[in-house]
Parts: sequence; structure tokens; C-alpha cells
Amino acid sequence: MDTSDYGSVPTRTCDVCVVGAGIAGLNAMFVASRYLRADQTIALVDRHPGVGGMWVDAYPYVRLHQPHPLFTVGDIKWTLRKEPSYLATRTEVIEHFEHCLRVIGERVRVAEYFGCDYVSHEEAADGVHVTCTQSDGSPLIIKADKLIKAFGMNVVPMEPLQVSSDRVRSVSPNYCDVRSDEIASSDAPVWIIGGGKTAMDTAAALITNRPDRQVNLVAGPGTLFVNRDRIVPPGIRRWWGGVMPNRLFIDIARHFDGTNEAAVQAWLMATAGLSVTPQADGFFVGLLSESEQRTIREGLHSVVMDHLRDAVDHNGSVELEFRSGETKAIPPGSWIINCTGYLLHANTPYEPYRSPSGSVLSVQTRSSTFGFQSFAGYFLTHLMFRNKLRDLPLYAADADDMRTKTRIASVISYAGLTLHLYNLSLVYDALGPSALLHCGLDYDRWYPPHRRLTDTAHFLRTHHRDEEHFRHTLDTVRDRFDVRCGPV
Repeated sequence: MDTSDYGSVPTRTCDVCVVGAGIAGLNAMFVASRYLRADQTIALVDRHPGVGGMWVDAYPYVRLHQPHPLFTVGDIKWTLRKEPSYLATRTEVIEHFEHCLRVIGERVRVAEYFGCDYVSHEEAADGVHVTCTQSDGSPLIIKADKLIKAFGMNVVPMEPLQVSSDRVRSVSPNYCDVRSDEIASSDAPVWIIGGGKTAMDTAAALITNRPDRQVNLVAGPGTLFVNRDRIVPPGIRRWWGGVMPNRLFIDIARHFDGTNEAAVQAWLMATAGLSVTPQADGFFVGLLSESEQRTIREGLHSVVMDHLRDAVDHNGSVELEFRSGETKAIPPGSWIINCTGYLLHANTPYEPYRSPSGSVLSVQTRSSTFGFQSFAGYFLTHLMFRNKLRDLPLYAADADDMRTKTRIASVISYAGLTLHLYNLSLVYDALGPSALLHCGLDYDRWYPPHRRLTDTAHFLRTHHRDEEHFRHTLDTVRDRFDVRCGPV
């Protein structure tokens, strides 16, 4: 990597600059390293002190949703000596990412800029000029032939809820490990706010650690989860049982027409879903096992299907006020844990997933091309290096705008899966099977080769036929909610 001065600002030169060291950025690096020579350089920029992305900021008791081998970079295998069905911890995920970065560094030069925050970029005749702020506050410019901004979901730590009463203790998982510290030794009731995976993790941790504790859940509309025991069954059941993940995702997209999310929700619940709450209108493609469901259901003291607005002092006690207008008196000293979710909450400016020149690729939610940002980092980088990024008519959806305008989580998720499969069909035709074979993120890898071959054959027979329906569904969502969704 060359070093020079850009006026009075230090400048570094590289072949590819990747901003973001999470799952999307590392997959982009993996792919880029397959096209670069050994003497070429990838500069990795991230505001965190090391690799991990959202996992650096994640709450301490978080675990993977899926078996750990299915969460990786390219096709790099884990070195963790655990059963394949094991759900890795935050520390183990970060250690795997560190291993993946070392493997990539064996193929190309990697210049690491951790603690360095992206500010802006400008395309010029000699490449892309990326302006950053270093950990000491000083500026840095990185000049690259290509820039990949892998912001992904842009997850930030969740703050405690601001409530009116000072007689409750309001915390969040990022700043309060419910398995230890004061909350673990307290006997006061706990109110978990939220019904998604963070809330389930928090409820499970509290109930497991203190079965005698009063744990309550304010679950909003409730969340439908995919049954982990059905989609990635453990042990020998992989050879004959379970619901193949890709086939399930295709069936979901085939059922969804852009208007019928309630019907799809009912079908999915009967096919491969489960819920902790009696009602489940939300869906975020999260996984939950039957044992987790049972532990949480049996350990909860009460479930409120409503949204919390505030906690206020009233007549010497504390009352929870809900969006419906209902109230609930709770003992002073109770704990309120904000588990309302991390997805699509950051204020990210709109940016197309590719610049007009094709020199800048942006992996983020304002112009989302795949239901999972890790896949976007992987496949879009392939397209970039094969000079097909500008010409392939991929659909892009503004997921942040969709969240604001729909307020229906299941619509966002079903549209995301439809988008994912529509673009995957186009990508397969553009890249061929080799790119898919090295994508270790594919959930179908959980199953033995003969079952994967059958599922792949089904995709090859039907993906062109499905494209028209998927495209019509995405157009319907666009028109129904007036959101950006279509080719760039």
C-alpha cells in the first residue's frame, strides 16, 4: 500500500477499500480476494476496534439463530470444535471472523483500519477517494480503484427506554447483562418490552438463571418464528426429515402476492412456524426451537399483547401505559428492559446499491437487494468484479422507508424474501453455479448432498417461471405503500 499526502491529510492507496468488518463486509472481502492478485491490497475500514460488526456491540448473552457452520465468510470452515447444531456465542462468532480475516490475508494483502470511521467518498479520475476519521480524530484519505460500503443492517446498541417514572429501573440488553449484576440478584419483577428474538433471548436468560423470578412480556403484535427443529433438524433427521430452507423460502414467496400477509402468516404457522405468544402478527425470519418456546412460555408470569408508551407515577404506585389506552399497575423498583429490536432503526441516508460508474458498491438497507445483507456482500461483489453490476436489472427496495410506511413487520420480511429470490434468479443466470457453490451462507448446506441436489434441481426447473410472480409481487408492494422498489 502506497503512502502519500493529500494536501496536509495523510493518504493511503489500495486496490479495494471495504468499509465494514461485519458479515457483509467480510464476505465482500472474501469474494474480492478471489479476483485480486497476491500482491494487491484490500483496505478494511471499521469504526470498531476489531472485526465483528454488529457482534461487537451485541448483548453478551446473544447466540446465533442458526447452526454455526451456516454463518460464515465465503466457504471458510469454522475451527470451533462443537457439534454442528451448536449455536455460537458472541465471543465465538468474533473469533471465527478473526480467523476468516486471517484466511483472506493469506490470499491478498490486507491493510486494517480499525477504530476508523467512514465520513464520505468522492469518485475521481484516479479512483475513489474515501475520507475517514481515525480514532484520534485526525483525518485519513484512502484512494482505491473500488469501494465497497458494507454497512449491512447498520445495527447500533439499543438504549434503555426513556420513561416518566423514576421509580422503575429502565435498562437495555446492551448495557445490562440480565444474568449478572444487580438485576440478577434483585427480586423485583421484570417487564420485557418487545416480542422479537432479542426479547426471547432475554426471557430465556432470565428464566433459566432465576426460575423463581417474575418475568413479564409486553409483546406488541407478537412474533412468528421459523421452527429451528423443522428447518435445520439436528442429528440424523437431516437425512430424511425437516423442511428444506430454500424450498420453504420459495414457497413463502409464491404464497405472498404483496397484499395477503395475514394469509401467508397463517400458512407459515401451520407449515414451519411457532410463537411464544397467543397472537403472532410480526415476522422477522428469526429462528426459535421448540424447547426455547416451551421454556419461555412456562416461565413467563404474564403476556401483554400491546405496545408500551410510558411508565408513570400514579397515586403512589407505578403504572405502565399502553398504546391501546390500557394501563397496568406494577410494583415500584420493577425492571423495564428495552428489547424492541435493532433492525431498520438507524437513520441511513438513501444511496443506490451501485454508483453510475460501477466503482462504488453500497450494501445497506436503503437500497436492499437481498433479504440477508451477507448474501448481498457476497453476490454483489462477484457482479462488481465481473463488470455485471451496472447491467443486471436487479430490484432494490428501500427497507427503511418500507418500515416507516407499512408498520407491518411481516410485509417487510415477506417482501424481503421475494426480493432475495428474484435477484438470486438473475444472479444465477449472470454468474453460473460456481459462485453459489462457494457461498457457505446457504442454509441448505445443513442437509446431505442428495437432498441438496434435489432442491437445487427444483430451483433450476422453476426459477425462471417464478420470476414473473416475484416481480409482480414487488411491484404491488411498491404501489401499495408508495416505496422505492424496482431496478436502479
